Amino acid sequence: MGATMSDSVIRAFAAWGADPGPGVDDAGIRHHAKRAVVDWYAALVPGAVESPATLMEVALAEDLDRGRATLALGRPASTRTAALINGTAAHTVEVDDIFKDAIYHPGAPTIAAALAVAQESAASAHDFLRAVIVGYEISTRIGAVLGRAHYRYWHNTGTVGAFGAAAAAAALYRLPAERFAHALATVATFAAGLQQAFRQDSMSKPLHAGRAAEAGILAAQLAREGVTGSSDVLDGEAGMGRAMSENADWSGAAATLGRDFHIARMTFKNHACCGHTFAPIDGALALAREMGIGADDIARISIATYAPALAVAGERSPSSAAEARFSLPFVVATALLHSSVRLAAFSPARLGDARIRALMERIDLDIDAQADARFPGQRSARVRIDTRDGRRGEYFQPHRKGDPELPLSDEDLSAKFRELAGPVLGEGAAAGLLAQLWALDAGVALPTLRNVPTA
Repeated sequence: MGATMSDSVIRAFAAWGADPGPGVDDAGIRHHAKRAVVDWYAALVPGAVESPATLMEVALAEDLDRGRATLALGRPASTRTAALINGTAAHTVEVDDIFKDAIYHPGAPTIAAALAVAQESAASAHDFLRAVIVGYEISTRIGAVLGRAHYRYWHNTGTVGAFGAAAAAAALYRLPAERFAHALATVATFAAGLQQAFRQDSMSKPLHAGRAAEAGILAAQLAREGVTGSSDVLDGEAGMGRAMSENADWSGAAATLGRDFHIARMTFKNHACCGHTFAPIDGALALAREMGIGADDIARISIATYAPALAVAGERSPSSAAEARFSLPFVVATALLHSSVRLAAFSPARLGDARIRALMERIDLDIDAQADARFPGQRSARVRIDTRDGRRGEYFQPHRKGDPELPLSDEDLSAKFRELAGPVLGEGAAAGLLAQLWALDAGVALPTLRNVPTA
C-alpha cells in the first residue's frame, strides 16, 4: 500500500497548511502577499477582456450570474467557475508572477482559487492573504522538487498550480490536517498541462492556470466531505515524482515551511511576454544604451541564454500575438525599436511592422553553457551587438529586472497595475481597486468590483 498518511510528504505539507504558525501573520510576509495580489489583479483585469476568458463566459453561461464568487469585472459566478475563468484570465497576457526555482507562475491559479473560496465563504481579507501564503509555500516547494526535468514536457503552472489552489482552498475551508492532506493527494491526480499545447498558436496555455484553480477547489471540496486520496501520490513508486520528473527527492521538501517564505522571493514581470525572454530583453536594452546606438545602427545581434528559453520562446516567425509573446527575436526587436515590451507590442500593427521584422532577421540565438547550467535558479543571458559602422559591444545580464535580485518596488507594481487595469476599468475605478488591494491587511473586507463597465 506504500507510505501511510502519517509518514508521507503530503502529510507534512498538510500538517503545516492546516496550522501554519505565526510566520504567516508576520507583517513583512503579509506585505509580500499583498504585492502578489496587486500583481495578480494587474494581470487579471486585462486578461478578462481577451479570449479565451470572454469565450469561456459564453461557454459557461449556466454557471454565471449566480453564486457568491465574481469574475474580474464583478459578474457573479459559481465558485469553481469563477476560479476557472479568473485563473485563465490572469495568465492570458503573460504578465503574471514567477517563482523561478519551480519554473512556475503561482499567482494565476493560487490567487484565483483563494479569492473565489474567500468570496464564497465570506472570509476576511486576513484569512484570504493567509490562504494565498499557504498556497504559495506548499506549491512552490512541490514545483522545486519536480524541477527542470518536469518542465521538459509539462507546464508547471498547470500541474504545480493545482497544489497552490488546493492548499489555498483547504486553508480557507479550515480543513483539519487529515482532510487537508486528502485535498493535496486528490489534486495530484488532477494535475495536467502539456508544453506542446503552447508550442504553436493556441489558447491552451492560460487554460492550464484556470483549470488548476478549478481543480484545486474541487479537490478541497471533495476532501471536506470525506473523499480520500492516495497518501503516497507524490513520492510513491508510481507517483508524481517518478512519472513526471527524474530523481525527485522529497526528503527535505517541507523542512523550511514557516521559516523560509518563498512568497518573499517572487519575480514580478516587467515585460508583457514570456519570462524566458526577459534577460535577453534587459541585456539588449542595456547594451544599446551603453553603446549609444539605436535599432537602425545594428548590423547583427547575438543572444546566448539557457536552453529552455530557446525551446519555449524560440519562435522565429510569429503570426499571432500568442506566438509573438514566445518569440525572442520579436520581443527583443520590439524592445530595441520601442524601448519596452507592453501590451501594445502585440497589436496587429506591430505584428506586421516591417522594421521589427527586418531587425528580427539580424538576431541570432544560441545556448550559453554557463547560463544553462545555472537555470532555473538564475535566469541570465549574454548579448553581443555588431554595428553597421564596425563596432562591437558585449553585455552579460545576470538577472531579469523584476527578479528578487533586481526587484520591482511597490510603486513599480502600482504603476504596472495602473497601466494594465486603467484602460479596462477607467482610471477612477482602477485607483479605487488599487487602494483596496494595498489596504488588504488593514481591514476585514475583500476587494470588490461590481459589474464594472469596460472603459
